[in-house]
Amino acid sequence: MSRAPSHAEIAAFLAANLPQTKCTVEAVSSTGTATVRHPVGSAELRPGGTVSGPVLMTVADVALYVALLGQIGIKPLAVTTSLNINFLRKPAADKDILGVCRMKKVGRTLAVGEVDLFSDGDPEPVAHAVGTYAIPRA
Repeated sequence: MSRAPSHAEIAAFLAANLPQTKCTVEAVSSTGTATVRHPVGSAELRPGGTVSGPVLMTVADVALYVALLGQIGIKPLAVTTSLNINFLRKPAADKDILGVCRMKKVGRTLAVGEVDLFSDGDPEPVAHAVGTYAIPRA
C-alpha cells in the first residue's frame, strides 16, 4: 500500500484530473473516510426545485473516489464498477450537498464503500449510496 496522500495532494489531484467536477474535498483520512462538498445553484436543479439525481450520483462517486485514494494512495486508474443510490428525501434547493463516505472493505482488487448525502446543515440524509471500485494492480 502506498503512503497516504494528504488532503492537499488529493485536492490538487482532483483539480488537475477532474476539472469538470464542482466537488471539493472537505476532509479525507487514511482510514477510508472522506467528505466532499458540491455547491448547489440553478444549474443543479431540475423542475420542481430539487437537486438533480446526476448531481447526487456525482457527489457519491467523488466521495468514494476520495476516500479510496486517501486509503490506498493516488491511483488514477481506480474506477467505479458499480454505484447504487437510494433517494430518501428532497434536498434543499439552496444548500450545498455533502457526501460523507466510509469505505467498508478495501481488498487487493476491489473496494466497497457507502456514502450518506446531506443538504448542508441538515442532519437527515437526502440519499444513501453504495459503490464498488476496481483497484488497478501495481
